[in-house]
Amino acid sequence: MSRIAKNPVSIPEGVDVTVNGQDVLVKGKLGELTLRAVDDIAVALDDGKVTVTPRSQSRFARSIWGTTRSLINNMVIGVSEGYKKKLEIKGVGYRASVQGKNLVLQLGFSHDVNYKIPEGIAIAAPSQTEIEISGIDKKQVGQVASEIVKFRPPEPYKGKGIRYEGQRVLRKEGKKK
Repeated sequence: MSRIAKNPVSIPEGVDVTVNGQDVLVKGKLGELTLRAVDDIAVALDDGKVTVTPRSQSRFARSIWGTTRSLINNMVIGVSEGYKKKLEIKGVGYRASVQGKNLVLQLGFSHDVNYKIPEGIAIAAPSQTEIEISGIDKKQVGQVASEIVKFRPPEPYKGKGIRYEGQRVLRKEGKKK
C-alpha cells in the first residue's frame, strides 16, 4: 500500500480544483493546469481535499496510485507558488543572456548557442553566470533545466560547464609528468 497516496491533497486558499470524471483541472493565481487520470484510479473532491483511490488491486493500479496523487499535489503547488530552478555557469568566457524569446549561451564553442524559451516558462539571467528558470509545471521546468545543462555539462577535470545551483562536481586529478 502506498503511504503517500493515502494522504489527501489539501487545497490552499486561492486555488480552485474541479474534478470531472477522470479530468482534474486546477486553477490558481499563476495559471491553470489539467491532468487526465488513468482509468484504474478514482479521483474525488471532498470538502477542500482531493482524494485518490485505486479502483482495483491490480499491480498497475497500485503503482500508479501514488504517482497520480503526487502529480495532483505538484499541480496545486505550481498554480499557487510556482517552481524555480537555478543554474550556475563556470568557465572563463562562459556567459548567458536573454534576448527576446531566446536564451543566448556562450559556452566556448565557435558559435553562440540559442535556446528558444518554451511557452509557460520564464527564464532570467540576473548575472552573466546565473540562469533562473521558473514556471507552474514542475515537469516542464525540470525538462528545460536539463536541456540547458546538456549543452555543456560540468567536466571533471576543471569543473567548467553548466551545473545546478549547489551541485557538487567530483573532480579528477589530471595526468602527471
